[in-house]
Amino acid sequence: MGDVLSGLESMGLGNLSNIELFDDKKAKAEAEKKKAEKAAEVRELEEKDLIYIKNVECACCGQSFKERAIRPGKARMISQDMDLRPRYKELDTMKYNITACPICGYAALTRDFIHLSSGQAKLVKEKISMNFTGLKYEGETYSYDEAIARSKLALVNTVVKRGKISERAYICLTLGWLTRGKAESIAEDVPGREEMVKKFSDEENDYLLKAAEGFTEALLKESFPICGLDEYTFFYLLSALDYETGRYNDSLKFIEKILINRAVSERIKDKARRIKEAIGEIRATENKQ
Repeated sequence: MGDVLSGLESMGLGNLSNIELFDDKKAKAEAEKKKAEKAAEVRELEEKDLIYIKNVECACCGQSFKERAIRPGKARMISQDMDLRPRYKELDTMKYNITACPICGYAALTRDFIHLSSGQAKLVKEKISMNFTGLKYEGETYSYDEAIARSKLALVNTVVKRGKISERAYICLTLGWLTRGKAESIAEDVPGREEMVKKFSDEENDYLLKAAEGFTEALLKESFPICGLDEYTFFYLLSALDYETGRYNDSLKFIEKILINRAVSERIKDKARRIKEAIGEIRATENKQ
């Protein structure tokens, strides 16, 4: 600073004789730090940022294992597909919908994992654990292939343990959703993308068809709520699945049940009307051909 502020000593301000006149380095450093912190706050969250490792005790074999799970309250839902598939901003939550023991092979929807009777555990040990070779994962998050494999393991477990028809149907539904997500994740410039998307679309349709069949059977054998859905939300889901799999007459039957009931919310009725209109447009086009 030279002698610019020399003489301050005589006023008792000698400690300020070396102060920066135009460039407060400390203030600048603080400002840069705050700027960096703010940038970190607004950074787009990645899937791995929302995942943590939790300890789980297997309801079948009693062994403890580690499982990837979504941090509570972190994922932000942005929309729903016609068939109620939820979409979140940062990740596909369906990839973390299954809990699977890597030791004995018992797997189920996470919400149902602990609900296993001794008789069901015996069936799982006899039919699955005896031949199970384990699960392997490569990254910090589940890939679509890993999530689909886990869901298939849960589905076969549900059949083996003689679980509810609705539980089997719901896992088929989530397999359809996962396959849809897998197709959507293929980058535009990937060679052979069109053929892969077509293949996955066919697989998705098969899963949705099985889900619709299972839910229709569950309607005859189970009481509401089914899979946590009330009667008319369940009817709407069936109408959407029937529409997506080309079973338009079945879809319209459920839509009519929804539209004629005054107790059904307008939100559900509006969604049902959109399906009805879409079916009408398809049939009008077919009639012109």
